[in-house]
Amino acid sequence: MISTFIENPITTEIIRNALSSAAEEMNESLARSSFSPIIYEMKDCSVGIYNENAELLGQSSGLPTFLGNLDVCIRETTKIIGGNENYSPGDVYIMNDSYLAGTHLNDITVIAPIFYKDDLVGFSATRAHWLDLGAKDPGYPMDATEIYQEGLRIPPLKIYNNGEPIQDIIKLITMNSRLSDQALGDLNAQIAACNTGNKRVNDIVERHGIETFRNSIKDIFRQSELIDIQQISVIPDGVYTAEGTLDNDGVTEEEVPVKVKVTIENERLTIDLEGSSPQRMGMTNCGLAQTVSACRVAFKHMIGPDSPVTGGNFKTMDIKVPKRSIFSAEEPAACGWYFTALGLLIDLIIKALSPVLKEESAAAHYGDSMVVTFSGRNEDESTFLYVEPTAGGWGAFSADDGQSGLINNSNGDFKNLPVEVLESKYPLKINEYGFRVNSGGAGRTQGGQGIVREYELTKPSNLSLWFERAKTPAWGLFDGLAGKAPEVEIITKNDKEKRLKVNSKGLYVGDRVIVQTGGGGGFGPPLERNEEEIRNDILDGLIDEDFAREKYGYSF
Repeated sequence: MISTFIENPITTEIIRNALSSAAEEMNESLARSSFSPIIYEMKDCSVGIYNENAELLGQSSGLPTFLGNLDVCIRETTKIIGGNENYSPGDVYIMNDSYLAGTHLNDITVIAPIFYKDDLVGFSATRAHWLDLGAKDPGYPMDATEIYQEGLRIPPLKIYNNGEPIQDIIKLITMNSRLSDQALGDLNAQIAACNTGNKRVNDIVERHGIETFRNSIKDIFRQSELIDIQQISVIPDGVYTAEGTLDNDGVTEEEVPVKVKVTIENERLTIDLEGSSPQRMGMTNCGLAQTVSACRVAFKHMIGPDSPVTGGNFKTMDIKVPKRSIFSAEEPAACGWYFTALGLLIDLIIKALSPVLKEESAAAHYGDSMVVTFSGRNEDESTFLYVEPTAGGWGAFSADDGQSGLINNSNGDFKNLPVEVLESKYPLKINEYGFRVNSGGAGRTQGGQGIVREYELTKPSNLSLWFERAKTPAWGLFDGLAGKAPEVEIITKNDKEKRLKVNSKGLYVGDRVIVQTGGGGGFGPPLERNEEEIRNDILDGLIDEDFAREKYGYSF
Protein backbone atom coordinates (compact mmCIF):
# COMPACT_ATOMS: atom_id res chain seq x y z
CA MET A 1 0.00 0.00 0.00
CA ILE A 2 1.45 3.38 -1.02
CA SER A 3 0.97 5.99 1.67
CA THR A 4 0.24 9.69 1.22
CA PHE A 5 2.84 12.46 1.16
CA ILE A 6 5.18 12.80 4.12
CA GLU A 7 6.39 16.22 2.99
CA ASN A 8 4.58 19.18 1.47
CA PRO A 9 3.94 18.25 -2.20
CA ILE A 10 5.16 21.64 -3.44
CA THR A 11 8.44 21.25 -1.57
CA THR A 12 8.80 17.74 -2.98
CA GLU A 13 8.39 19.03 -6.54
CA ILE A 14 10.90 21.80 -5.93
CA ILE A 15 13.46 19.28 -4.67
CA ARG A 16 12.70 16.84 -7.51
CA ASN A 17 13.33 19.51 -10.14
CA ALA A 18 16.36 20.89 -8.32
CA LEU A 19 17.97 17.43 -8.42
CA SER A 20 17.21 17.05 -12.12
CA SER A 21 18.71 20.48 -12.78
CA ALA A 22 21.79 19.54 -10.78
CA ALA A 23 22.24 16.45 -12.95
CA GLU A 24 21.85 18.51 -16.12
CA GLU A 25 24.53 20.88 -14.86
CA MET A 26 26.81 17.91 -14.16
CA ASN A 27 26.34 16.71 -17.73
CA GLU A 28 27.09 20.15 -19.15
CA SER A 29 30.23 20.35 -17.02
CA LEU A 30 31.38 16.96 -18.30
CA ALA A 31 30.74 17.76 -21.95
CA ARG A 32 32.31 21.23 -21.84
CA SER A 33 35.51 20.20 -20.06
CA SER A 34 36.20 16.85 -21.74
CA PHE A 35 38.99 16.44 -24.30
CA SER A 36 37.49 13.83 -26.66
CA PRO A 37 35.02 14.62 -29.46
CA ILE A 38 33.09 11.46 -28.65
CA ILE A 39 32.20 13.12 -25.33
CA TYR A 40 32.04 16.87 -26.01
CA GLU A 41 30.41 16.59 -29.45
CA MET A 42 28.70 13.19 -29.51
CA LYS A 43 27.73 13.02 -25.81
CA ASP A 44 28.78 9.41 -25.21
CA CYS A 45 28.34 9.95 -21.48
CA SER A 46 25.79 9.99 -18.68
CA VAL A 47 25.56 11.29 -15.13
CA GLY A 48 23.41 10.62 -12.09
CA ILE A 49 22.85 11.70 -8.50
CA TYR A 50 22.01 9.04 -5.91
CA ASN A 51 21.18 8.86 -2.22
CA GLU A 52 23.35 7.07 0.33
CA ASN A 53 21.68 3.75 -0.61
CA ALA A 54 22.60 4.21 -4.29
CA GLU A 55 18.99 4.95 -5.26
CA LEU A 56 18.53 7.39 -8.13
CA LEU A 57 17.59 10.98 -7.27
CA GLY A 58 18.25 12.81 -10.52
CA GLN A 59 19.73 12.25 -13.95
CA SER A 60 20.25 14.18 -17.15
CA SER A 61 19.47 13.01 -20.64
CA GLY A 62 22.13 10.58 -21.75
CA LEU A 63 22.67 6.98 -22.78
CA PRO A 64 19.77 4.98 -21.26
CA THR A 65 21.82 1.82 -20.84
CA PHE A 66 24.42 3.81 -18.89
CA LEU A 67 21.84 5.48 -16.68
CA GLY A 68 20.17 2.19 -15.86
CA ASN A 69 23.07 0.73 -13.91
CA LEU A 70 25.25 3.42 -12.37
CA ASP A 71 23.56 2.45 -9.11
CA VAL A 72 25.06 -1.04 -9.46
CA CYS A 73 28.54 0.46 -9.75
CA ILE A 74 28.06 2.43 -6.55
CA ARG A 75 26.83 -0.65 -4.69
CA GLU A 76 29.72 -2.78 -5.96
CA THR A 77 32.23 -0.14 -4.90
CA THR A 78 30.62 0.15 -1.48
CA LYS A 79 30.71 -3.62 -1.05
CA ILE A 80 34.38 -3.81 -2.01
CA ILE A 81 35.51 -1.04 0.37
CA GLY A 82 33.48 -2.52 3.23
CA GLY A 83 30.51 -0.17 3.61
CA ASN A 84 29.44 3.47 3.58
CA GLU A 85 31.43 4.21 6.72
CA ASN A 86 34.66 3.86 4.72
CA TYR A 87 33.90 6.81 2.43
CA SER A 88 35.38 10.21 3.28
CA PRO A 89 34.73 13.70 1.88
CA GLY A 90 36.83 14.28 -1.22
CA ASP A 91 37.13 10.61 -2.16
CA VAL A 92 36.77 9.62 -5.81
CA TYR A 93 36.59 6.09 -7.24
CA ILE A 94 37.00 4.74 -10.76
CA MET A 95 36.03 1.43 -12.40
CA ASN A 96 35.36 -0.17 -15.79
CA ASP A 97 35.30 -3.94 -15.12
CA SER A 98 32.84 -5.37 -17.65
CA TYR A 99 31.63 -8.08 -15.27
CA LEU A 100 30.73 -5.50 -12.60
CA ALA A 101 29.74 -2.42 -14.63
CA GLY A 102 28.28 -4.45 -17.50
CA THR A 103 29.70 -2.43 -20.41
CA HIS A 104 32.95 -2.59 -22.37
CA LEU A 105 36.25 -1.43 -20.90
CA ASN A 106 36.21 1.90 -22.73
CA ASP A 107 33.28 3.05 -20.58
CA ILE A 108 34.85 4.60 -17.50
CA THR A 109 32.69 5.08 -14.41
CA VAL A 110 33.73 7.69 -11.84
CA ILE A 111 31.83 8.05 -8.56
CA ALA A 112 32.22 10.34 -5.56
CA PRO A 113 30.46 10.31 -2.17
CA ILE A 114 28.46 13.43 -1.28
CA PHE A 115 28.74 14.63 2.30
CA TYR A 116 26.62 17.31 3.93
CA LYS A 117 28.69 18.43 6.88
CA ASP A 118 29.69 15.07 8.35
CA ASP A 119 26.82 12.99 6.99
CA LEU A 120 26.95 10.88 3.83
CA VAL A 121 23.84 11.95 1.90
CA GLY A 122 24.51 10.45 -1.50
CA PHE A 123 26.77 9.93 -4.50
CA SER A 124 27.46 11.62 -7.79
CA ALA A 125 28.35 9.32 -10.67
CA THR A 126 29.49 9.75 -14.24
CA ARG A 127 30.23 7.38 -17.08
CA ALA A 128 31.99 8.38 -20.29
CA HIS A 129 33.49 6.54 -23.23
CA TRP A 130 37.26 6.92 -23.48
CA LEU A 131 38.46 6.47 -27.05
CA ASP A 132 41.32 4.16 -26.16
CA LEU A 133 42.33 2.14 -23.12
CA GLY A 134 45.13 0.01 -24.48
CA ALA A 135 43.32 -2.73 -26.37
CA LYS A 136 45.24 -4.85 -28.87
CA ASP A 137 43.95 -2.55 -31.65
CA PRO A 138 43.33 1.21 -31.42
CA GLY A 139 39.99 1.95 -29.77
CA TYR A 140 38.77 -1.58 -29.44
CA PRO A 141 39.08 -4.66 -31.62
CA MET A 142 36.25 -6.30 -33.51
CA ASP A 143 37.66 -9.81 -33.14
CA ALA A 144 38.73 -10.22 -29.50
CA THR A 145 38.15 -13.61 -27.91
CA GLU A 146 38.89 -12.66 -24.29
CA ILE A 147 38.67 -9.55 -22.17
CA TYR A 148 42.46 -9.25 -21.85
CA GLN A 149 42.65 -8.24 -25.51
CA GLU A 150 40.16 -5.40 -25.00
CA GLY A 151 42.18 -3.05 -22.82
CA LEU A 152 43.00 -2.22 -19.21
CA ARG A 153 40.51 -3.74 -16.78
CA ILE A 154 39.94 -1.61 -13.67
CA PRO A 155 38.16 -2.82 -10.52
CA PRO A 156 36.76 -0.15 -8.17
CA LEU A 157 39.85 1.88 -7.22
CA LYS A 158 40.25 5.04 -5.17
CA ILE A 159 41.91 7.78 -7.24
CA TYR A 160 41.31 10.69 -4.85
CA ASN A 161 41.74 10.39 -1.09
CA ASN A 162 40.27 13.21 1.03
CA GLY A 163 40.46 15.53 -1.94
CA GLU A 164 44.05 14.65 -2.92
CA PRO A 165 44.80 12.81 -6.18
CA ILE A 166 46.55 9.44 -5.98
CA GLN A 167 48.90 10.17 -8.85
CA ASP A 168 50.45 6.72 -9.20
CA ILE A 169 47.08 5.10 -9.97
CA ILE A 170 45.98 7.94 -12.25
CA LYS A 171 49.24 7.65 -14.23
CA LEU A 172 48.93 3.88 -14.46
CA ILE A 173 45.44 4.22 -15.96
CA THR A 174 46.04 7.11 -18.36
CA MET A 175 49.43 5.87 -19.63
CA ASN A 176 47.74 2.67 -20.80
CA SER A 177 45.89 4.72 -23.41
CA ARG A 178 47.28 5.51 -26.86
CA LEU A 179 45.63 8.91 -26.27
CA SER A 180 46.92 9.47 -22.75
CA ASP A 181 46.48 13.27 -22.76
CA GLN A 182 42.85 12.90 -23.83
CA ALA A 183 42.34 10.18 -21.22
CA LEU A 184 43.64 12.43 -18.44
CA GLY A 185 41.52 15.32 -19.68
CA ASP A 186 38.40 13.18 -19.81
CA LEU A 187 39.08 11.80 -16.34
CA ASN A 188 39.42 15.32 -14.93
CA ALA A 189 36.18 16.28 -16.68
CA GLN A 190 34.36 13.38 -15.00
CA ILE A 191 35.77 14.35 -11.61
CA ALA A 192 34.72 17.96 -12.17
CA ALA A 193 31.20 16.80 -13.02
CA CYS A 194 31.05 14.80 -9.78
CA ASN A 195 32.21 17.87 -7.84
CA THR A 196 29.44 19.88 -9.48
CA GLY A 197 26.88 17.31 -8.32
CA ASN A 198 28.34 17.39 -4.82
CA LYS A 199 28.04 21.17 -4.60
CA ARG A 200 24.51 21.32 -5.95
CA VAL A 201 23.21 18.62 -3.59
CA ASN A 202 24.76 20.49 -0.67
CA ASP A 203 23.00 23.65 -1.84
CA ILE A 204 19.65 21.83 -1.93
CA VAL A 205 20.09 20.28 1.51
CA GLU A 206 21.31 23.58 2.98
CA ARG A 207 18.22 25.35 1.65
CA HIS A 208 15.60 22.81 2.77
CA GLY A 209 17.21 20.93 5.64
CA ILE A 210 18.28 17.29 5.73
CA GLU A 211 15.01 15.97 7.18
CA THR A 212 12.84 17.71 4.56
CA PHE A 213 15.25 16.56 1.84
CA ARG A 214 15.01 12.90 2.87
CA ASN A 215 11.25 13.01 3.38
CA SER A 216 10.78 14.47 -0.10
CA ILE A 217 12.94 11.68 -1.55
CA LYS A 218 10.69 9.11 0.11
CA ASP A 219 7.66 10.81 -1.48
CA ILE A 220 9.30 10.82 -4.92
CA PHE A 221 10.09 7.12 -4.65
CA ARG A 222 6.53 6.34 -3.56
CA GLN A 223 5.11 8.19 -6.56
CA SER A 224 7.36 6.29 -8.97
CA GLU A 225 6.49 2.92 -7.47
CA LEU A 226 2.77 3.70 -7.57
CA ILE A 227 2.96 4.63 -11.27
CA ASP A 228 4.67 1.32 -12.06
CA ILE A 229 2.09 -0.66 -10.09
CA GLN A 230 -0.84 1.11 -11.74
CA GLN A 231 0.59 0.60 -15.24
CA ILE A 232 1.37 -3.10 -14.77
CA SER A 233 -1.93 -3.91 -13.07
CA VAL A 234 -3.92 -3.08 -16.23
CA ILE A 235 -1.93 -5.56 -18.37
CA PRO A 236 -3.70 -8.94 -18.60
CA ASP A 237 -1.93 -11.67 -16.64
CA GLY A 238 -0.13 -14.08 -18.92
CA VAL A 239 3.12 -15.23 -20.48
CA TYR A 240 4.38 -13.36 -23.55
CA THR A 241 7.37 -14.47 -25.65
CA ALA A 242 9.57 -13.35 -28.53
CA GLU A 243 12.88 -14.44 -30.01
CA GLY A 244 15.44 -13.36 -32.60
CA THR A 245 19.07 -13.82 -33.58
CA LEU A 246 22.21 -11.78 -34.01
CA ASP A 247 24.12 -12.35 -37.24
CA ASN A 248 27.23 -13.72 -35.48
CA ASP A 249 29.68 -12.91 -32.69
CA GLY A 250 32.38 -11.39 -34.90
CA VAL A 251 34.65 -14.44 -34.63
CA THR A 252 32.48 -17.36 -35.73
CA GLU A 253 29.68 -17.31 -38.31
CA GLU A 254 27.16 -18.95 -35.96
CA GLU A 255 23.99 -17.02 -35.26
CA VAL A 256 23.44 -15.89 -31.67
CA PRO A 257 19.93 -16.64 -30.36
CA VAL A 258 18.12 -14.30 -27.98
CA LYS A 259 14.93 -15.49 -26.28
CA VAL A 260 12.59 -13.48 -24.07
CA LYS A 261 9.71 -14.56 -21.85
CA VAL A 262 7.72 -11.85 -20.08
CA THR A 263 5.32 -12.94 -17.34
CA ILE A 264 2.67 -10.63 -15.93
CA GLU A 265 1.13 -11.72 -12.64
CA ASN A 266 -0.90 -9.25 -10.63
CA GLU A 267 1.35 -6.23 -10.10
CA ARG A 268 4.62 -7.92 -11.03
CA LEU A 269 6.46 -8.21 -14.33
CA THR A 270 9.15 -10.85 -14.79
CA ILE A 271 11.61 -10.97 -17.69
CA ASP A 272 13.23 -14.38 -18.21
CA LEU A 273 16.08 -14.81 -20.74
CA GLU A 274 16.39 -18.60 -20.45
CA GLY A 275 17.25 -20.12 -23.83
CA SER A 276 19.42 -17.21 -24.93
CA SER A 277 22.92 -18.07 -26.12
CA PRO A 278 25.65 -19.12 -23.71
CA GLN A 279 28.52 -16.63 -23.62
CA ARG A 280 30.31 -16.60 -26.95
CA MET A 281 33.86 -16.75 -28.19
CA GLY A 282 33.44 -13.32 -29.78
CA MET A 283 32.54 -9.96 -28.26
CA THR A 284 28.72 -10.09 -28.08
CA ASN A 285 28.81 -10.79 -24.34
CA CYS A 286 27.53 -8.51 -21.62
CA GLY A 287 27.88 -8.15 -17.87
CA LEU A 288 24.71 -8.78 -15.87
CA ALA A 289 24.45 -5.17 -14.67
CA GLN A 290 24.03 -3.90 -18.22
CA THR A 291 21.40 -6.53 -19.02
CA VAL A 292 19.41 -5.28 -16.04
CA SER A 293 19.79 -1.77 -17.44
CA ALA A 294 18.50 -2.82 -20.89
CA CYS A 295 15.47 -4.49 -19.32
CA ARG A 296 14.78 -1.25 -17.47
CA VAL A 297 14.98 0.66 -20.76
CA ALA A 298 12.43 -1.70 -22.35
CA PHE A 299 10.23 -1.42 -19.26
CA LYS A 300 10.16 2.39 -19.54
CA HIS A 301 9.40 2.20 -23.26
CA MET A 302 6.17 0.42 -22.41
CA ILE A 303 5.25 1.31 -18.83
CA GLY A 304 4.99 4.90 -17.62
CA PRO A 305 7.30 6.36 -20.29
CA ASP A 306 6.24 9.93 -19.54
CA SER A 307 7.26 9.84 -15.89
CA PRO A 308 10.88 10.39 -14.83
CA VAL A 309 12.96 7.49 -13.52
CA THR A 310 13.86 7.48 -9.82
CA GLY A 311 14.98 5.03 -7.18
CA GLY A 312 11.32 4.09 -6.72
CA ASN A 313 11.02 2.54 -10.17
CA PHE A 314 11.49 -1.10 -11.17
CA LYS A 315 10.59 -2.49 -7.75
CA THR A 316 7.79 -4.46 -9.44
CA MET A 317 10.13 -6.03 -12.02
CA ASP A 318 12.11 -9.26 -11.66
CA ILE A 319 14.83 -10.31 -14.09
CA LYS A 320 16.06 -13.87 -14.57
CA VAL A 321 19.27 -14.38 -16.53
CA PRO A 322 21.11 -17.67 -17.09
CA LYS A 323 24.66 -17.66 -15.72
CA ARG A 324 27.54 -17.58 -18.19
CA SER A 325 25.17 -16.53 -20.95
CA ILE A 326 25.71 -13.59 -23.29
CA PHE A 327 23.63 -11.59 -20.80
CA SER A 328 25.58 -12.60 -17.71
CA ALA A 329 29.12 -13.05 -18.93
CA GLU A 330 31.95 -14.16 -16.70
CA GLU A 331 35.71 -14.16 -17.04
CA PRO A 332 37.36 -14.39 -19.56
CA ALA A 333 34.52 -13.51 -22.00
CA ALA A 334 35.12 -10.58 -24.35
CA CYS A 335 32.50 -7.84 -23.91
CA GLY A 336 33.46 -5.17 -26.44
CA TRP A 337 30.15 -5.25 -28.29
CA TYR A 338 27.92 -5.77 -25.26
CA PHE A 339 25.24 -3.45 -26.68
CA THR A 340 24.61 -5.55 -29.81
CA ALA A 341 22.57 -8.17 -27.98
CA LEU A 342 20.97 -5.51 -25.77
CA GLY A 343 19.47 -3.62 -28.71
CA LEU A 344 17.84 -6.83 -29.90
CA LEU A 345 16.73 -7.65 -26.35
CA ILE A 346 14.96 -4.30 -25.94
CA ASP A 347 13.11 -4.73 -29.24
CA LEU A 348 12.11 -8.29 -28.33
CA ILE A 349 10.65 -7.29 -24.96
CA ILE A 350 8.53 -4.69 -26.74
CA LYS A 351 7.50 -7.27 -29.36
CA ALA A 352 6.55 -9.78 -26.66
CA LEU A 353 4.24 -7.28 -24.94
CA SER A 354 2.83 -5.76 -28.14
CA PRO A 355 -0.30 -8.00 -28.28
CA VAL A 356 -1.52 -6.54 -24.97
CA LEU A 357 0.06 -3.07 -25.22
CA LYS A 358 -0.60 -2.24 -28.87
CA GLU A 359 -0.81 1.53 -28.46
CA GLU A 360 2.45 1.61 -26.47
CA SER A 361 4.35 -0.67 -28.87
CA ALA A 362 6.58 0.10 -31.81
CA ALA A 363 7.94 -2.10 -34.56
CA ALA A 364 11.64 -2.96 -34.32
CA HIS A 365 14.25 -0.30 -35.00
CA TYR A 366 17.49 -0.78 -36.91
CA GLY A 367 18.90 -2.22 -33.77
CA ASP A 368 22.59 -1.61 -33.23
CA SER A 369 25.20 1.15 -32.98
CA MET A 370 26.58 0.23 -36.43
CA VAL A 371 30.07 1.50 -35.61
CA VAL A 372 32.62 2.82 -38.11
CA THR A 373 36.21 3.25 -36.89
CA PHE A 374 39.23 4.74 -38.67
CA SER A 375 42.66 4.79 -37.03
CA GLY A 376 46.21 5.62 -38.05
CA ARG A 377 49.20 7.86 -37.48
CA ASN A 378 49.54 11.62 -37.71
CA GLU A 379 52.70 13.27 -39.10
CA ASP A 380 54.16 13.43 -35.57
CA GLU A 381 53.50 9.67 -35.12
CA SER A 382 50.69 10.30 -32.63
CA THR A 383 47.56 8.17 -33.02
CA PHE A 384 44.37 9.45 -34.58
CA LEU A 385 41.22 7.51 -33.79
CA TYR A 386 37.76 8.19 -35.19
CA VAL A 387 34.85 6.20 -33.73
CA GLU A 388 31.30 6.82 -34.92
CA PRO A 389 28.09 5.00 -34.07
CA THR A 390 25.75 5.70 -36.98
CA ALA A 391 22.05 6.52 -37.04
CA GLY A 392 19.24 4.49 -38.61
CA GLY A 393 15.48 4.04 -38.84
CA TRP A 394 13.19 3.49 -35.87
CA GLY A 395 10.07 1.38 -35.90
CA ALA A 396 6.67 2.82 -36.69
CA PHE A 397 3.97 2.86 -34.03
CA SER A 398 0.21 3.19 -33.95
CA ALA A 399 0.10 6.98 -33.97
CA ASP A 400 2.89 7.86 -36.38
CA ASP A 401 5.79 6.87 -38.60
CA GLY A 402 9.10 5.82 -37.15
CA GLN A 403 11.87 8.41 -36.87
CA SER A 404 14.46 8.53 -39.64
CA GLY A 405 18.19 8.93 -39.06
CA LEU A 406 18.03 8.55 -35.28
CA ILE A 407 20.60 6.90 -33.00
CA ASN A 408 19.70 3.44 -31.67
CA ASN A 409 17.64 3.05 -28.50
CA SER A 410 20.58 1.96 -26.35
CA ASN A 411 22.37 5.25 -27.01
CA GLY A 412 19.56 7.71 -26.25
CA ASP A 413 20.94 11.26 -26.32
CA PHE A 414 24.00 10.35 -28.40
CA LYS A 415 24.73 12.80 -31.24
CA ASN A 416 26.28 12.22 -34.63
CA LEU A 417 29.56 14.00 -35.32
CA PRO A 418 28.98 17.04 -37.55
CA VAL A 419 30.67 16.78 -40.95
CA GLU A 420 32.55 20.04 -40.33
CA VAL A 421 34.07 18.72 -37.10
CA LEU A 422 34.85 15.33 -38.62
CA GLU A 423 36.66 16.76 -41.66
CA SER A 424 38.61 19.28 -39.59
CA LYS A 425 39.89 16.77 -37.03
CA TYR A 426 40.36 13.58 -39.04
CA PRO A 427 41.85 12.64 -42.45
CA LEU A 428 38.43 11.93 -43.92
CA LYS A 429 36.09 13.56 -46.42
CA ILE A 430 32.33 13.00 -46.47
CA ASN A 431 31.04 12.70 -50.06
CA GLU A 432 27.43 11.90 -49.21
CA TYR A 433 25.23 12.05 -46.14
CA GLY A 434 21.47 11.60 -46.24
CA PHE A 435 18.52 9.27 -45.81
CA ARG A 436 18.62 5.83 -47.40
CA VAL A 437 15.66 5.79 -49.79
CA ASN A 438 13.13 2.91 -49.41
CA SER A 439 14.83 1.52 -46.30
CA GLY A 440 11.87 1.89 -43.90
CA GLY A 441 9.37 -0.95 -43.68
CA ALA A 442 5.99 -0.32 -45.31
CA GLY A 443 2.91 -0.17 -43.11
CA ARG A 444 -0.14 1.89 -42.21
CA THR A 445 2.53 3.90 -40.46
CA GLN A 446 5.94 3.58 -42.08
CA GLY A 447 9.27 2.63 -40.54
CA GLY A 448 11.95 5.30 -40.35
CA GLN A 449 14.66 5.50 -43.01
CA GLY A 450 18.25 4.55 -42.44
CA ILE A 451 21.11 6.76 -43.55
CA VAL A 452 23.78 6.73 -46.26
CA ARG A 453 27.22 8.07 -45.37
CA GLU A 454 30.21 7.89 -47.71
CA TYR A 455 33.72 8.35 -46.32
CA GLU A 456 36.76 9.02 -48.50
CA LEU A 457 40.24 8.70 -47.03
CA THR A 458 42.71 11.57 -47.34
CA LYS A 459 45.43 9.63 -45.49
CA PRO A 460 46.18 5.89 -45.10
CA SER A 461 44.01 4.46 -42.30
CA ASN A 462 42.86 1.22 -40.79
CA LEU A 463 39.12 0.54 -41.05
CA SER A 464 37.09 -1.40 -38.51
CA LEU A 465 33.36 -2.08 -38.83
CA TRP A 466 30.69 -3.62 -36.65
CA PHE A 467 27.29 -3.76 -38.35
CA GLU A 468 24.47 -6.04 -37.22
CA ARG A 469 20.89 -7.22 -37.74
CA ALA A 470 21.29 -8.28 -41.38
CA LYS A 471 19.74 -11.68 -40.63
CA THR A 472 17.07 -10.25 -38.32
CA PRO A 473 16.34 -6.81 -39.80
CA ALA A 474 13.82 -4.55 -38.09
CA TRP A 475 10.54 -6.46 -38.13
CA GLY A 476 7.12 -4.93 -38.54
CA LEU A 477 4.15 -5.30 -36.20
CA PHE A 478 0.49 -6.00 -36.93
CA ASP A 479 1.14 -6.85 -40.60
CA GLY A 480 3.71 -4.10 -41.10
CA LEU A 481 6.75 -5.05 -43.19
CA ALA A 482 10.38 -5.26 -42.15
CA GLY A 483 12.89 -2.51 -42.85
CA LYS A 484 15.96 -3.03 -45.00
CA ALA A 485 19.04 -4.64 -43.51
CA PRO A 486 22.33 -2.69 -43.31
CA GLU A 487 24.98 -2.78 -46.03
CA VAL A 488 28.56 -1.52 -46.18
CA GLU A 489 30.63 -1.33 -49.36
CA ILE A 490 34.40 -0.86 -49.32
CA ILE A 491 35.77 0.52 -52.59
CA THR A 492 39.52 0.53 -53.25
CA LYS A 493 41.49 1.17 -56.45
CA ASN A 494 41.57 -2.54 -57.23
CA ASP A 495 38.54 -4.02 -55.53
CA LYS A 496 34.97 -3.70 -54.26
CA GLU A 497 33.59 -5.76 -51.43
CA LYS A 498 30.61 -5.79 -49.10
CA ARG A 499 31.38 -6.44 -45.44
CA LEU A 500 29.55 -5.87 -42.18
CA LYS A 501 32.32 -6.73 -39.72
CA VAL A 502 35.97 -5.86 -40.34
CA ASN A 503 38.95 -5.52 -38.00
CA SER A 504 41.78 -3.10 -38.90
CA LYS A 505 41.63 -3.39 -42.69
CA GLY A 506 44.30 -1.23 -44.29
CA LEU A 507 43.00 1.44 -46.69
CA TYR A 508 44.76 4.15 -48.68
CA VAL A 509 44.21 7.67 -49.95
CA GLY A 510 41.16 7.82 -52.20
CA ASP A 511 39.59 4.60 -50.92
CA ARG A 512 35.95 4.94 -50.00
CA VAL A 513 33.57 3.33 -47.50
CA ILE A 514 29.83 3.61 -48.19
CA VAL A 515 27.68 2.91 -45.14
CA GLN A 516 23.94 2.21 -45.45
CA THR A 517 22.18 1.60 -42.15
CA GLY A 518 18.96 -0.32 -41.66
CA GLY A 519 15.43 1.06 -41.65
CA GLY A 520 12.72 0.58 -39.03
CA GLY A 521 9.79 -1.81 -39.28
CA GLY A 522 6.32 -0.77 -40.40
CA PHE A 523 3.18 -0.87 -38.25
CA GLY A 524 -0.17 -2.11 -39.56
CA PRO A 525 -1.17 -3.25 -43.09
CA PRO A 526 0.58 -1.23 -45.85
CA LEU A 527 -2.65 -1.01 -47.90
CA GLU A 528 -4.18 1.07 -45.11
CA ARG A 529 -1.63 3.87 -45.52
CA ASN A 530 -3.09 7.23 -46.43
CA GLU A 531 -2.49 8.19 -50.07
CA GLU A 532 -1.52 11.74 -49.17
CA GLU A 533 1.18 10.40 -46.86
CA ILE A 534 2.51 8.21 -49.69
CA ARG A 535 2.66 11.20 -52.03
CA ASN A 536 4.44 13.27 -49.39
CA ASP A 537 6.99 10.47 -48.84
CA ILE A 538 7.76 10.49 -52.57
CA LEU A 539 8.08 14.28 -52.65
CA ASP A 540 10.33 14.20 -49.56
CA GLY A 541 12.58 11.61 -51.18
CA LEU A 542 11.96 8.95 -48.53
CA ILE A 543 10.55 6.44 -51.01
CA ASP A 544 10.45 6.24 -54.79
CA GLU A 545 7.58 5.49 -57.15
CA ASP A 546 8.53 1.82 -57.57
CA PHE A 547 8.40 1.32 -53.79
CA ALA A 548 5.01 3.04 -53.65
CA ARG A 549 3.62 0.71 -56.35
CA GLU A 550 5.14 -2.49 -54.96
CA LYS A 551 4.55 -2.01 -51.24
CA TYR A 552 1.46 0.20 -51.16
CA GLY A 553 -0.28 -0.63 -54.41
CA TYR A 554 -0.18 3.05 -55.24
CA SER A 555 -1.12 3.96 -58.83
CA PHE A 556 0.02 7.13 -60.53
